[in-house]
Amino acid sequence: MKQENFLKAIKQARENSKKRNFSQTFDLIINLKDIDLKKPEEKVDIFLKLPKPSARKLKVCALVDDERLADAKKTCDTVVHKDEFAKYAKSKVLVKKLAKAHSFFVTQPHLMPEVAKAFGRVLGPRGKMPNPKAGCIIPPKVPMEPIIEKLRTTVRLQTKNDKAVRTAVGMEDMKDEDIAENLAAVFNAVLAALPNKESNLVSVLLKLTMGAPAEVEK
Repeated sequence: MKQENFLKAIKQARENSKKRNFSQTFDLIINLKDIDLKKPEEKVDIFLKLPKPSARKLKVCALVDDERLADAKKTCDTVVHKDEFAKYAKSKVLVKKLAKAHSFFVTQPHLMPEVAKAFGRVLGPRGKMPNPKAGCIIPPKVPMEPIIEKLRTTVRLQTKNDKAVRTAVGMEDMKDEDIAENLAAVFNAVLAALPNKESNLVSVLLKLTMGAPAEVEK
């Protein structure tokens, strides 16, 4: 898809939304057809680092023991020590608060069974369990900071219960060219994952949080 098509849609999306008292998010919706969500090979599930990060960085929570505690406190937004897992296992409300406030959860390989037991019933359905595909299960002695910084600008492109991929691609106060670069990266990643490429596309829409959608011309 041409860069000019993305820029045109960005301009239209801005025009379709009134000015608000907060910086709105640019949301991309890619509607699909002729894929079977019951077949794993036809589902889309990609973790992609956006080329142009926005000022609003995603929050990361670490679920760790003493081995990673110091590193996690330096790099993550929230740290839950292993000794606190039991408290969260008893309170779905506490886990829901964590899930709402954070985009990614990281942990250590040997803690995964305990993480699943304490947090899985809430994080699992939300797609927020520590995922090795995203780099969220951090092996011993591997530096944590680069992983966390990458996660802060990573989006998950996923078909869930319907034939569509939805994700944020930037903020209203970003330059159009930077948003367009993120759009292109997301579109190309999704397209590459589709079994029949362009033939699986229905429409590509872009909108601001409170605005009407603009269609990205193919």
